[in-house]
Amino acid sequence: MSAPEPTDGLGPWQQFLCRACGLIYDEGEGDPDSGLPPGTRFADIPEDWACPICGVTKSDFEPYRRRAAVAPAAISPAPQRRPGVVIVGGGLGGWSVAEAIRAEDAQVPITLVTACDGGLYHKPELSIALGRGLTPEALRRETGRDAAARLGLRLMAETVAVGLSPDRHSLRTTRGTLSYTHLVLAHGARPALPACLDPALCWRVNDLAAWSALHGELARGLRSVAVIGAGLVGCELAEDLARAGYAVTLLGAEALPLPELLPEPAGRRLLAGLKGIGIRYRGASLVSGLARQPDGEIALSMADGTRLTAETVIAATGLATPSRLVRGAGLAFENGIVVDPTTLRTSAPDIFALGDCISLEGRPCRFIEPIARQAETIAHAILGKPHPGYAHAAPVIRLKSRVAPIAVHGRPVAGAPWHVVEETAQRLAMEQRRDGDVVAWLAA
Repeated sequence: MSAPEPTDGLGPWQQFLCRACGLIYDEGEGDPDSGLPPGTRFADIPEDWACPICGVTKSDFEPYRRRAAVAPAAISPAPQRRPGVVIVGGGLGGWSVAEAIRAEDAQVPITLVTACDGGLYHKPELSIALGRGLTPEALRRETGRDAAARLGLRLMAETVAVGLSPDRHSLRTTRGTLSYTHLVLAHGARPALPACLDPALCWRVNDLAAWSALHGELARGLRSVAVIGAGLVGCELAEDLARAGYAVTLLGAEALPLPELLPEPAGRRLLAGLKGIGIRYRGASLVSGLARQPDGEIALSMADGTRLTAETVIAATGLATPSRLVRGAGLAFENGIVVDPTTLRTSAPDIFALGDCISLEGRPCRFIEPIARQAETIAHAILGKPHPGYAHAAPVIRLKSRVAPIAVHGRPVAGAPWHVVEETAQRLAMEQRRDGDVVAWLAA
């Protein structure tokens, strides 16, 4: 709950944006979980305070002001029918492009097509929301309808893009065909579910709608949860569930969690932290099937012949970029939509892409931090305005964990050895070198 209107003579409550993950700190709301009551001015926050989502410090925040509504005279009151910019995707990427375009031009027609309701929320919060007692309503920052009115754009919610013709500059949707002058693909990535996992028996948490449905199931009083997959999302969800009071079993394919990212000492530290809050970890465990039992619980059959049961099963088994739309249109695709690393233009004229659905040098780009810069680059290109272009830098990978916060910097090289720089009960520092140069380092 926000504090009453301020009486300290410093003006209205201000908001500050985390440059790393996009969290907005609202002075009126504070951060009670970190000891900052509602009404705590940003200037009064201790310098060692950490972002509750990604762990960066106060110095990584900047003042934030939500864009004011477009003046009514600047937009048509009827839905835009003439060609303009069409954006596919109602997540952070799609709305960021709309915001960036409106920052430069209040009149260009924009249509945003999304398969969901278009509501705005902060996706990284999904993996820490249960432990904080947040509800779907608390996570939603703005409805899609309100955001569309504020930005003066046409929102086509609950609408799926089904076909694309770059030659004709047209996009087919479940609500008709749209012409465009420029198209922006921001439809993200979807959970990748192994064939052995029945989708009707396990949850995949990749958006607010899925999280809301899971929240509703857990609210029925179910207490035991199995999380399949011990990557970043799996570890974060397992910790969040444990903090919310659930009995959690985390299943990993390797002996330690996060094996693709963390060297063994960091993996051991993470495992100890997870076990310390009651999480049961089963390493070197592959699930071969799921089955509903007569009592309603779900039986998980393991590849080694053993079984375990849980009332709720969550699959955190990675992401994959949907390819049917772009492959059907003949766009280059390699682990995501191939874009020019400077302009973010696809292989087709007047089509751009950003966020989870793109790949750079064959690598998926699934990070929150670069999206604002990607959106700004695309907006300037569409409007024909000068811009230095997008310069990709490997974002810091942060595990949102209170039991074992870990940050990995640089670009780790798979299979290359890590060297311990410092290891105490309180801190672990490691680095990875190639040809004498440090290419990656971590702190835990």
